[in-house]
Amino acid sequence: MLVIKMDNGRGVGLLKEAYEKLKASDADAAYDLLEQALDEDYENEEIKYALKCVKWWQVNTRRIDEIINPYEKGSFLISLFKQYYAFIGRFDLSFEQCQYAVRYFVYSKALFFFKGLLSSKANRYDCGLLLLAGRCYKGLGFYDEALEYLEQAVRIKREDAQILSEVADINALLAQTKTAKALFREAFFIDPSGIDLRNLESALILKLRDKVAELGFENEALCEWIPVYGYLWGVFSVKRELKQIEAGRLKQSIFSLESEYESNPARRGILKPRLLNHYFWLIDYYEISHEDPSLIEETMLKIKVTDPGIYSLFAG
Repeated sequence: MLVIKMDNGRGVGLLKEAYEKLKASDADAAYDLLEQALDEDYENEEIKYALKCVKWWQVNTRRIDEIINPYEKGSFLISLFKQYYAFIGRFDLSFEQCQYAVRYFVYSKALFFFKGLLSSKANRYDCGLLLLAGRCYKGLGFYDEALEYLEQAVRIKREDAQILSEVADINALLAQTKTAKALFREAFFIDPSGIDLRNLESALILKLRDKVAELGFENEALCEWIPVYGYLWGVFSVKRELKQIEAGRLKQSIFSLESEYESNPARRGILKPRLLNHYFWLIDYYEISHEDPSLIEETMLKIKVTDPGIYSLFAG
């Protein structure tokens, strides 16, 4: 999708005012201003685009007044992003100022509902609420606040790939690159397919996503291959020493993946990258722990048998 920045044609003043109204959670006023802007400049593609986007949100958020629970209200708003991205994916053009205003509209409106809940101490241990609040703060550009909520969510639910990826994303946005790389690698090891790439904003992960997508991978396969190429290309370069119990779980997981890989050919497109990533972690464990070099050679051979192309990149 081609991304175009706003030009300086007629109606730009009204267009800017409409964006401000949208960011202030007044979609109706924004739409009225956009209609006026279109009267002033009926050939302006951004105005036409913004009208379609705002109208989409007007229509699809109508039922929010019927929802009583504040958590459900905020969750409903954020859940609409998936449908919205499918909607705008049909357009050939995208305008970044419009998308920024839309994100601000959604996240600020959702955060209004979440903040009331977070004032209660009992809710501060609700992992789902903490994740959504952190995501809203991140979407609004308040990274320190976002990190506070998301790190608290991690302490409650350490093995959650989505939460870890969000923490990694914010660290990348704050230029804490080493921490970001370590956390991204951890998250994509736990459950690559459980990470919604559309929630991530940092250049570190988006550039990697785009490069892997250029290889022809998409959807679930894209998520699974990101840690493989992230490791090979030096993006997921920060390693840590595994505890003995973690190493034991890693070996057991490899055994299970190998068995499923052999018995379920239909799933190999997804299982192969996950298995390769597990092999990478096992080799790192052997190297850091100064294990018998023959164990590394044995695992290298498994990589070669599983995917000769990946082996060449890894060994070369």
